[in-house]
Amino acid sequence: MDKPSWRLIGSELSPYSVKVRSYLRFKGIPHDWLPRGPATAAEFQKYAKLPLIPLLITPDGQGLQDSTPIIEKLEAQIPEPSISPDDPALRFLSELIEEYADEWLNKPMFHYRWSYEADCKSAAHRIAAQVAGEGASPGQVAKAAEAVVQRMVPRLVFVGSHAATRETIEGSLRRVLDTLEVHLAGRNYLLGGRPALADFGLWCQLYECWTDPTGEKLINESYPTARRWIERMLKPAVEGGWESLDALRPGLERLLKAEVAGVFLPWSAANAAALEKGEAEFTVKLEGRAFSQQAQKYHARSLAEIRRKYAAARTVPGLDSILAATHCKAWLEA
Repeated sequence: MDKPSWRLIGSELSPYSVKVRSYLRFKGIPHDWLPRGPATAAEFQKYAKLPLIPLLITPDGQGLQDSTPIIEKLEAQIPEPSISPDDPALRFLSELIEEYADEWLNKPMFHYRWSYEADCKSAAHRIAAQVAGEGASPGQVAKAAEAVVQRMVPRLVFVGSHAATRETIEGSLRRVLDTLEVHLAGRNYLLGGRPALADFGLWCQLYECWTDPTGEKLINESYPTARRWIERMLKPAVEGGWESLDALRPGLERLLKAEVAGVFLPWSAANAAALEKGEAEFTVKLEGRAFSQQAQKYHARSLAEIRRKYAAARTVPGLDSILAATHCKAWLEA
């Protein structure tokens, strides 16, 4: 049998790596999954433009990075099975939820992983074992794990994780899981019987939480429906059709109002405003509490992109109604 001609270099502990891997599995694209480490260092250096994973190496020798552009490029080249609903309103909502997951839901994942001692030790050991390579001794892995902790814990500041923001960040994880537990009762995926872009975005962050001790305990004990969806998304498949916006509306409204309009969009707008003013840090009130962090350029670009997509989709039937009802519209129009 011929070797797969697509090669995905990533990490089991990288949400964006497993996101692309799940997508490739869904599309039926044969590929090699290659953990980044000593064995893949030369290949990574050859094809990567940035020191970031995942790196997808195409059959014609291109190196693709950044999970959402990777998926968008492949979706244009290999349209079936599609991850985009036929209803353009649902298509935009799927893109909006994926953007929320990439840019905001990463905060709870990173916060739990590097704030809680058990999670920190577990993640550091797994990363160290991957980076050290198969021939490393237990002592070498332990030393490498210490270095991982020293490198990663200070990065909590980049996602705005500190004592004053703990309640906001942890509340987001619980609200998402509460919503999914109800919304996924009776359906296999977020928008019906097949995965959408929104599934891949939400799943990769929640999957990473589930692989850490604290998140695993929380999800296994309190969210059995969400857990089954997390397991299902390891190898997603077409199991039915798309549901209508009306059928999906209760769950989508809950997620959009509480999370997308409640924390993500005001936080993202405040970040963009700080950058426009040349400010290195910003503070925004979320749920009545101050949320402070460093301003970051990438988040501003992602906000501009989702606003561009909204401007192109705003006239489609049903979209403005749900965006107005959930208070998303004003943030997207700004």
